[in-house]
Amino acid sequence: MRVVDLDGVAVPRGDTGEIQIRGHNVMKGYWNLPDATEATITPDGWLNTGDVGRIDEDGYFYIVDRTKDMIIRGGYNVYPARSRRCSTSTRRWPKPPSSASRTTPSARKSCRSRSQEGATVTADELHEYIKARVAAYKYPRLVWLVDALPKGPTGKLLKREIIVPTSESTR
Repeated sequence: MRVVDLDGVAVPRGDTGEIQIRGHNVMKGYWNLPDATEATITPDGWLNTGDVGRIDEDGYFYIVDRTKDMIIRGGYNVYPARSRRCSTSTRRWPKPPSSASRTTPSARKSCRSRSQEGATVTADELHEYIKARVAAYKYPRLVWLVDALPKGPTGKLLKREIIVPTSESTR
């Protein structure tokens, strides 16, 4: 296993990049799909997992996001999981809201489901809370609240079913 940058070059420990794996137990390609195989397996046999991760000083791997979710903003890589963790880890509200991030061609948007058990939080409060804790290029440009986030039968969040509002009075 290794972690590489966008050019396929191994990154130093602690830096984030895509996790790649190689070995006799890794698939050789997709059946009758040469284009998909070429996009997934490097010429020297490394499989691009689609996971963004890092290796710590002791050699342990940590997955921080998915490459499909990564946003390149102003030349910087932005991982939506960071702002999601920031907004859901606060102890400011009795039960923090669950959250999701969705990209659009113009900017990153974040959708938060409403807190349960009577906790009150506004989209503006969440926006300002995240903005104060992450770099300027990382915070979402639009935050809105919904009653529930779309989930599949297994409880997995269905990001593609999140509907971005066209006009919203909140951020």
